[in-house]
Amino acid sequence: MNLIIRLLITAVVAFLLTKILPGVHLNDFGAAIIFAIVLGILNLIVKPILSILGLPLTIITLGLFSLVINAIIILMADYFIEGMEVDGFLWAFIFSIGLSVVTSLANSMFSDEK
Repeated sequence: MNLIIRLLITAVVAFLLTKILPGVHLNDFGAAIIFAIVLGILNLIVKPILSILGLPLTIITLGLFSLVINAIIILMADYFIEGMEVDGFLWAFIFSIGLSVVTSLANSMFSDEK
């Protein structure tokens, strides 16, 4: 149940961010749900590989290179999703920062603290 709630939060946040950011486009909320699922799969499979490969740069930049890795994951999701379009790396970078911040705030508000 927790996974479904997190996916819905990610989909809602992504859909709302595309209404604010002019460089990122989602056709409808269905595309946002597909985006959340694809993003979860990419974060599970591809992000650890990119993090290991980019570890030296992450250490040198004191962790800021992980933001670049997040933007690359967003661009990969854009490649796989038909109803999404990102206008470039800068928009993917800005979108990934906004998505990370707002999603973590929303997840902390809606998480069960038992």
